[in-house]
Amino acid sequence: MSKSSNALIALAAGAAIGVAAGMLYAPDSGEITRKKLKKQAKKAQKDIDKKARETYAQVSTKANELTSNLSSRATELRGTVGDRIETALSSASYKADDAIVALENKLEQLRTQNAKLQKPQTVNGAVKKAAAKTTVKA
Repeated sequence: MSKSSNALIALAAGAAIGVAAGMLYAPDSGEITRKKLKKQAKKAQKDIDKKARETYAQVSTKANELTSNLSSRATELRGTVGDRIETALSSASYKADDAIVALENKLEQLRTQNAKLQKPQTVNGAVKKAAAKTTVKA
């Protein structure tokens, strides 16, 4: 429990004990004692209402502060996560480009090796094969 809740409980208990003690030691008549009790009960009620309002105001202020802090922290985290995602996507894009270039180079090497292994079927094929050999050497 919070300090304010404990204070309210202590206040109510103190008021009840005070009323009981007043009734036991009352030197006045019943009518006067009832008036005093009524007056003390109203005073205790006002004190409790005042403490309740103060506690509500404190809790409300703290809740507003927490809400504001959480909201700003969420905004910070959203920006941080967005930046990280953007950086990761950019890095992945560069790596994908590098992989594509490497695969294209490997494909060209495989085409060249394949061309060397194939027998020309015509004179044009022989010319193409010779051209491929000179291109590979260059």
